[in-house]
Amino acid sequence: MKKLILIPLIGVSAWVAAQKGYEIKVTLKPIVNQYVYLGHYSGKQFPVVDSVMLNDKSEGVFKGDKALGGGIYIIAYPKKDRFLEVLVDKQQHFSVIADTSDPIRKRKFVNSPENDAFSLYQQEMSNKGRKIDSLNSLLRATRNPGDSARFTAEMKKATDEITAFRKQVSSTNPNSLLTVLMHLMEEPKVPPASQHPGGKYDSTFAYRYFKDHYWDGIDFWDDRITRTPASLFEERVDKYFNTLVYPSPDSVNKEIDRMLAFASPSKEVTRILLVRFVTRYLNMRYMWEDAVFVNLFTKYFSQKEYDWLTPQGKKMITDRAYSLMANIMGNPAENISLPDTAGVVKNLYGDTARFTVVTFWDPTCGHCRETLPLLDSMYRAKWKAAGVKMFSVAKETDGTKNDWLKFVREHRLGEWTNVYYSKEEEDKRISAGIPGYSQLYDAQIVPTVYLLDKEKRIVAKKLTWQQTDEILQLKLKQP
Repeated sequence: MKKLILIPLIGVSAWVAAQKGYEIKVTLKPIVNQYVYLGHYSGKQFPVVDSVMLNDKSEGVFKGDKALGGGIYIIAYPKKDRFLEVLVDKQQHFSVIADTSDPIRKRKFVNSPENDAFSLYQQEMSNKGRKIDSLNSLLRATRNPGDSARFTAEMKKATDEITAFRKQVSSTNPNSLLTVLMHLMEEPKVPPASQHPGGKYDSTFAYRYFKDHYWDGIDFWDDRITRTPASLFEERVDKYFNTLVYPSPDSVNKEIDRMLAFASPSKEVTRILLVRFVTRYLNMRYMWEDAVFVNLFTKYFSQKEYDWLTPQGKKMITDRAYSLMANIMGNPAENISLPDTAGVVKNLYGDTARFTVVTFWDPTCGHCRETLPLLDSMYRAKWKAAGVKMFSVAKETDGTKNDWLKFVREHRLGEWTNVYYSKEEEDKRISAGIPGYSQLYDAQIVPTVYLLDKEKRIVAKKLTWQQTDEILQLKLKQP
């Protein structure tokens, strides 16, 4: 591969430091007498930070007294349907001259070594990308083993050249934004076993090496990582948690706490991470994730305020956390004391069954009316003989107590413990400052099914009737 000469950026630091704010002069032909906009990447959005009307010579100046946060910025055309990318980092007083007919090739920068290096990188990646795509097409089309081997070797060579080019960029300008981008796009490469003492690895070496080096070169306190194309940082965070973090609350909470500790000097990185984590764990994919959300609330929201979080957002997070706190997996469930069909108050903790299935339902809910008979069928066919008890909580909504009694009688649920949770009882608890049962069991949507063990600890929750049976069968086999 030919030697590429990259422009060192270190030399500009002495005189860049004396400049204040930003001043980006734009010449964008053939646009005249129309506004263009300066924005930056932020996830899938492009917040606009400035705008300017180009004169009859296609010229304009973006200018501000406060320096811009480093990152990849865009100059959006009048309709905001297309844009030109520019790199904004330490040097924020420069000019860009471009033509919309070919904004990559017909573009040049004045007084911006950072963008000169960025342009060179974009051109190199574009050329190598086209070459690899062409070789891929040839490889798919050929049936000749010799040609296949040649195309494969050429693709590997092109890929290796990309890696070598990125290493050259990083070594030439180790602290530049372009180097940060390289680190975000490159994943660790596990060294061959031949380089390891003994010439072989144990079964977990590749995983441990990849995880240990996944964040090499990426600083969580550097908010430039948040203003990158296609949210490279956020996608990298997602992949880390989805593929490299052991799926348990202890492991996930440990990683979240570690990341946020490193990110604490950067308000923007902290914001990005907190929004990402809250969004991910607000609607749980797995039952144990309740403990993750509660940890997020307790450590990062309960006693802290953020200017980017609206009161409505804070309330949503708080309400959700309070709903989960009382029913975290493995914790004892809250006791329930309500009247049964004869008006006698029954307590959830009133029996010592090995397992108890607790169901919150509504007699006017169609899905509930389908689910309860299915649960009863499983109870009669399997669970009853194994000593499982059924505790059914009917919530009063649009129906009446008679609707509940009629359903229990018609579907012969007399062997269950059936209790009625009236609106009056709910209001009485809330007026007294006591959380309602719906909140304690996070039963805003019905039916909601819980499985409790002998000590009334939560084994599983938010189950379908099929999942309830599957988990019970596994648990019943255990000593």
